[in-house]
Parts: sequence; C-alpha cells; structure tokens
Amino acid sequence: MPDSEERRPAARPKSQRGADTRVTAARKAPVAKRTPAAAKQDEGAPTTRARRAPQNHRTIDRVTRILEEVVYNPGMTFAELVRALDAAKSSVHGFIGGLLAKGWLYEDHHRFYLGPAVYGLTMASGHIRAGLVTHEDLVALARETGVAAFLGVQAGDHLIYIAEAGSDHVAGFEARTNIRRTLLITAGGKALLAEQSGPDRDAYLRRRSAEEHDLVDLFLTEYEAIKRTRIATNAHRGRFAIAAAVHNAAGEPVASITLVGPMSEVQPRAKKLGQVLLRHVDSWARRTVKPREAI
Repeated sequence: MPDSEERRPAARPKSQRGADTRVTAARKAPVAKRTPAAAKQDEGAPTTRARRAPQNHRTIDRVTRILEEVVYNPGMTFAELVRALDAAKSSVHGFIGGLLAKGWLYEDHHRFYLGPAVYGLTMASGHIRAGLVTHEDLVALARETGVAAFLGVQAGDHLIYIAEAGSDHVAGFEARTNIRRTLLITAGGKALLAEQSGPDRDAYLRRRSAEEHDLVDLFLTEYEAIKRTRIATNAHRGRFAIAAAVHNAAGEPVASITLVGPMSEVQPRAKKLGQVLLRHVDSWARRTVKPREAI
C-alpha cells in the first residue's frame, strides 16, 4: 500500500458497537455515595461463605472398602470381595492388582490380607505393630547386640521398614522419612532378594534401570556369600548394616531383620553380630502364627 494512501479503521460489527455504547453509559453513570454508617455496618458483617462438603469418589470408595473388608475379615477370597463391593469382577481385579503391586495387600493361597505398606506408614507415625516378630523380640535383639534393629518386609520391588528398636537416631530417621527403598540398596533387601527363586530374582534384576547397573553387579558379586552365610551387609553414610531373612514355619522368607550402627563400631563386630542375629531369627521361625497380615 502506498504511503500516501490514507488508512481507514475497519468498521466494527453492530453488536460490538452496541456493547461499546453500554460500557460508555455505565462509565458515565453516577456512583451512589455510601454513608459512613452504612460502611461501618458492612465492616462488622460476618462472611457468609459456605464451606463445600467433601464429595465421595467411587474409585476411592471401592479401594478403601477393599482394605476395610480385609482388615475386618482377613483371608477373604476374590469372590468374597466382589460380592462385598457389588462391583464388576474386572474392576475389583484391577483394584486388587494395584494394591498388591504397592504392598497394601498380601495374597496367600488365593486369600487376601493387609499388606506391609500399611505398617510402613504406621512406623512413620511412631507406632510399632506385633506379628511373627514382636516388638519385644526386637528390643531383646537390640539389647543383646547393642545396636538398632529394624524389621523390614518386601512390598513389590521395595523394602519397607515396619518396626524398630534401639537407639540409632540417624538410621531411625531415614527409615521413617524414606519408607520405600529398592532391595539392592539395603542389607535387608539383599537378604530377601537372595532368598527368592532364580526366575523371580532374575526378573527383578532385569527390571532395574540403567542407573542401578552397578548395584546389580555388586549384588551378583555378593550373592554366593549371602547364600552361604545367610548374612547380607551394606555400608551407607557412615553406617554399617547386617541383615538376615526371617522365615515362617513353612520355610518361606517373609521379612528381614537388619542391625544398624556406626561403621567403626559395627563392622569390626560383623561376624559376632551375625551369629547373634541368626540365633534370634531361627528361634522366631519355629513359631506357629495364624496369618492375619503379611507376616
């Protein structure tokens, strides 16, 4: 377009022109003045904002219903849970699969029990539960060894600490603030991993990310010694850990016990502490406990 040609503004639609007219009129309209008495009355008026009531969510309702049913009726079957929820089998199957994967449920002979992840939260809150390994067992072990004792269980691909006794404040703080740890970075996790069947163990190791390849190599180097001695060890941030798997009366690994303390104190005593640990663990395995939860 030549510079000398005059630029004319484009014509606006009638609807827009009408809107502009209304805005202009509103701007020109006089604003009513409020008296000081009215302003003072408004300042003291209470806010009438209604609080929104919590709303149910069907998925959350069904997941929590599964957990509640298992708590009050341990050992429920899949069919019993389907009837209790009055939901489609495919939906219940999906919910149960997710809860099993994260350790919120535990399956034994096609029956479901409350899983170890629940007790990870319990430990984080400062409470300890009883089970195959009681709190008194942990206290006795900690007193005899002079170091902290931790009870851990496997939940999916992770180890969760669910109880403790002793006075290692550093390890105790980490256990409460990081309740899920991969098996390869803990002595208790390696003890449990060494007890798995060959196919299960190989499948777990294949699932590890590229960042964990060094940990996989380290475990494979330690594997034969763990199987022979039944003791796994780990060093982390100036702490040394010694662990062994806990078996039930059927010989199945259900948990691990880890002794943790300053490296300068624990590592030189590793052999003696391992002997004490195995003596306690073997005595617990002879107990007969009716399954209610994961261990």
